[in-house]
Amino acid sequence: METITLTTAQALVKFLNQQYIHVDGKEFPFVEGIFNVFGHGNVLGIGQALEQDPGHLKVIQGKNEQGMAHAAIAYSKQMLRQKIFAVSTSSGPGSANVITAAATAHANNIPVLFIPADTFASRQPDPVLQQMEQEYSIAVTTNDAFLPVSRYWDRITRPEQLMSSLLRAFEVMTDPGKAGPATICIAQDVEGEAFDYDVKFFEKRVHYVDRKAPHERELEGAVKAIKSAKKPLILVGGGAKYSEARESLIAFSEKFNVPLVETQAGKSTVESDFKNNLGGMGITGTLAANKAAKEADLIIGIGTRYTDFATSSKTAFDFATAKFLNINVSRMQTYKFDAFQVVADAKTTLDRLIPLLDGYESDFGSRIGELKEEWLTERERLGRVEFSREGFDPEIKNHFTQEILNEYADALNTELAQTTALLTINDTVEKDSTVICSAGSLPGDLQRLWHSSTPNTYHLEYGYSCMGYEISGALGVKLADPSKEVYSFVGDGSFLMLHSELITSLQYKQKINVLLFDNSGWGCINNLQMDHGSGSFDCEFRTADNQIMNIDYAKVAEGYGAKVYRANTVEDLKAALEDAKKQDISTLIEMKVLPKTMTDGYDSWWNVGVAEASTSESVQKANDSRKAKLQEAKQY
Repeated sequence: METITLTTAQALVKFLNQQYIHVDGKEFPFVEGIFNVFGHGNVLGIGQALEQDPGHLKVIQGKNEQGMAHAAIAYSKQMLRQKIFAVSTSSGPGSANVITAAATAHANNIPVLFIPADTFASRQPDPVLQQMEQEYSIAVTTNDAFLPVSRYWDRITRPEQLMSSLLRAFEVMTDPGKAGPATICIAQDVEGEAFDYDVKFFEKRVHYVDRKAPHERELEGAVKAIKSAKKPLILVGGGAKYSEARESLIAFSEKFNVPLVETQAGKSTVESDFKNNLGGMGITGTLAANKAAKEADLIIGIGTRYTDFATSSKTAFDFATAKFLNINVSRMQTYKFDAFQVVADAKTTLDRLIPLLDGYESDFGSRIGELKEEWLTERERLGRVEFSREGFDPEIKNHFTQEILNEYADALNTELAQTTALLTINDTVEKDSTVICSAGSLPGDLQRLWHSSTPNTYHLEYGYSCMGYEISGALGVKLADPSKEVYSFVGDGSFLMLHSELITSLQYKQKINVLLFDNSGWGCINNLQMDHGSGSFDCEFRTADNQIMNIDYAKVAEGYGAKVYRANTVEDLKAALEDAKKQDISTLIEMKVLPKTMTDGYDSWWNVGVAEASTSESVQKANDSRKAKLQEAKQY
């Protein structure tokens, strides 16, 4: 056996350079690079290995561990899970900072390799800097917290353990049915320990991702279910996008006159202007999609997890009559809603079904077009909302008085409505631009209103809806496709949570455009509390003497070196967007928008916890309403 002497960290880097993926006849490296924030736990091990010989790996210095990890997630998501970045952190707080990101990757089924440093395997210097001491076990470290948020987890305490661990990690990350984060914790002393590795371990390794075809039994059952239905509806999930099923979805929908509705992850699999695409489904969905869902007698869920937002907490469909046909590479997901299960690739399954359904046509007739036209009229109205200081009727009603809205207009020096701003942006940016968002009221506005003209240009992290993903993720999206403009939609709340990778984008000349909607508060949650009987409590950004805060966020970004704009009118916003296109560095456009001017829900319901005992009559009423609505909801 021929061997090569390497440290554990050097072996890791050498192995990462030799991992390839094979998809639809194309073969390319699977690992693009590695994000890092160096600390004492990884700088002398992985840091030394990368300095000595990084191979083809791009080495990117993050500014915050969670931020750079979110960038890695966004990169993989935008690359349709076909390429990844690894993420290296020090031990202790450096590792802990990544746990939130690991959960984000897990909830969204995104492959990322996390490599947090760990305490000493030898235990000689224990307790080391940043090590916790548990009385019940000396073996427990911060990195045990990765267990529930990883698809694969391991701890390396000997150099030779790395080999079997990496093979398992890459098997998980390249399997479409269980793709997600793999975490390999490496003891900091072991990172630098040398071992004679078998050279065969470092030979080029190709991970084949073959499209799983449906079984004949599955096809027969699916055909029977569809032919028995009068009004089938397709719910397009993220799995359909990762399967690159656009053409197959369009062909199926057109031939059989079946409407498409989308989850956040599925949006932009098919362009918004496709005649049968009724847009977002559920709590943040369109009126057209939600009406069609109520009428449907067969729901064909393609690559979807059926989250509460997509199903309106299991009230979106007529469960008394509707049946379900689930097509998914994850067997677990196909079991939901007592569905007929097809455990297979989305595109392959649709292509196999189309000839088997020849002669079939749904009973939707012209109804799809009517629903779409009705929604487009509403969308147009939302793009023309203008504030007035008397008798203004906001989209979110019966929360703030006219006096309070006027107070915001004065304090923020704006009369700009959020929906007007968003649709102005949609009309102004290039059609092949990618938009990214994650949390707050903006995901709802985007799913309802944003028209995606180009496939895979709508990037929403709504599995974990993690505040702070927006700007970090924009960097990852830009790395995935440097030729296109990227627009990060972020509220002031999420901006305050995390925006460190804006600096990284400037450092590495990866231009991103930050669109900051500032309504001086956590507007989405303020809506939620007031919708359920509470007053406006601790969600507005007010000073101790109750003054609305007006923060100059543009000045913050300007201090980092970004090109900044302030736009509180439609005219200023258009001008800023046009000028931002000409820049070659990251930009930030700060918009002061009025609260309560985001979109509201359309024929949907969200089951959230409401106090069952309260001195407030309005809270009691909200609880009664929730209990009544639960009687209509499917229990499982």
